[in-house]
Amino acid sequence: MSSPAALTLRRLSKTYRLPWKRARLRALDALDLDIAPGEVFGLLGPNGSGKSTTLKLILGLARPDGSADAAAGGSALVFGHPAGSEAARRRIGFMPEEPRFYRFLNGAELLRFHGALAGLSGAALEKRIAEMLALVGLDEAGRDRPLSSYSKGMLQRIGLAQALLHDPDLVILDEPTAGVDPLGAREIRALVGRLKAAGKTVLFSTHLLTEAEALADRVAILHRGRKILEGTPAALLSLPGATDIAVRGGRSLAEADREAVAALLRERDAGEATFRAARLPLEEVFVRAVEAEARQKGTTP
Repeated sequence: MSSPAALTLRRLSKTYRLPWKRARLRALDALDLDIAPGEVFGLLGPNGSGKSTTLKLILGLARPDGSADAAAGGSALVFGHPAGSEAARRRIGFMPEEPRFYRFLNGAELLRFHGALAGLSGAALEKRIAEMLALVGLDEAGRDRPLSSYSKGMLQRIGLAQALLHDPDLVILDEPTAGVDPLGAREIRALVGRLKAAGKTVLFSTHLLTEAEALADRVAILHRGRKILEGTPAALLSLPGATDIAVRGGRSLAEADREAVAALLRERDAGEATFRAARLPLEEVFVRAVEAEARQKGTTP
């Protein structure tokens, strides 16, 4: 018997009442989605597209339309268990976009509190706390430091640590790099890669398309509550009838060399050639500059 999908959504719908307008808002409209175990899946869309509503329904923080009649509001299953059930919640770790933690606690105390909520205790909990703080890079900088003094990036990382503390199978990240500097964003992306390598399923929401392209095996794009596109980033970004050629490691082409390449392409009826200087993404420029400065001073970026 095959194992169930990590996440199965069928015609999942949610309507909110707007009493002050005497109206209703269709936040999510008949969403179908299947996410396989071990897959990294990106949920994309502008503000108000239905991303947060989808996550709330999966987590059991909101109920679909017609909850008494599954056909009316659709269904969500987490490893075969109804969303919101205890069995489903035990399989999920969640990091909200803006974690609201008790700011008087330090990093270790926060994880100890959340570990107790998850049923962990004793030496096993303390071992897990040490592992998670090390995993997110807060074992020295954040263990004994109160959360009130944490930066935005540190709060995101401790939020990720609490989401992973009970070793969930499905990790849900809501805008994981929102407000984080490029170095912090790169660290979070690297951590998502390690989660995938460990066989975890990751579902994240974002409005940053470059982030989805870098992280996701597949993505779905939502707009006004409806899914309008789904597929791999490579398939969605491919431009039919065009081929890019990148040359690395050699000298810049002289004008005569460029003309020879262009002539060869015309001869093969392969279209016109366009030449431009190779460029790095601005984020890469930022990271390289910061790391170079840190190396000169013998510090950590």
